[in-house]
Amino acid sequence: MEVIIAKDYDTLSKQAAMLLASQVISQPGSVLGLATGSTPVGAYKNLVAFYNEGIVDFSRAIVFNLDEYYGVAPENPCSYRWFMEDNLFKHINIRQENTHIPNGLARDTAAECREYEEKIRRAGGIDLQLLGIGGNGHIGFNEPGDSFKSATHLVELDSGTIAANSRFFASRDEVPRQAISMGIKSIMAARRIILLASGAGKAKAVYEMVQGPVTPEHPASVLQLHPQVIIILDQEAASLLPPRA
Repeated sequence: MEVIIAKDYDTLSKQAAMLLASQVISQPGSVLGLATGSTPVGAYKNLVAFYNEGIVDFSRAIVFNLDEYYGVAPENPCSYRWFMEDNLFKHINIRQENTHIPNGLARDTAAECREYEEKIRRAGGIDLQLLGIGGNGHIGFNEPGDSFKSATHLVELDSGTIAANSRFFASRDEVPRQAISMGIKSIMAARRIILLASGAGKAKAVYEMVQGPVTPEHPASVLQLHPQVIIILDQEAASLLPPRA
């Protein structure tokens, strides 16, 4: 696990974008796993800038997003499909058929989850997975206590996650209580992983991820067992970590 401490959010975002762009430049048909939420927005803005400058071409890239709210239509501005279109997809030359996000309206969620895993398998697996981290240590929507052996599945959202995500909705009551998420097993199958964390509110979760025991009670701690993980933090998110030589 390599830990990089950036001086601020802008620097963190550019470093993440450079790693993602480098992956696509070196392997144009790369399969990327992408995340939503506030933290990766800056990285996506940088990727759009790189594309506009002619630095990177996404025409052959394939994307699988980590998760989607259950019961939320893709055209809903609160959906993760909308988020990805608004922050990245519609600003670059990625092919629509190469962008994959779980179907939050699937009637048979078990079948949807199996099919999502099969799509990833047919694409050759994820080359580089981008992650954020929740205040309770979740990655994707894998909440504390979720099995490390889980593949894509329907999850019940933790009350803390619901509270944290209420900022994206008109009220807390409108936040979905379930989501379809790649599981820990799915995430750990990626060849390389980048995790981003910004702000003092993530400092405790970052400390437990890097310094704590590997336990399902802190899902991100499992990343200690992955051979190719880069953690990029700003100063505030890294504030509880011991000084590094």
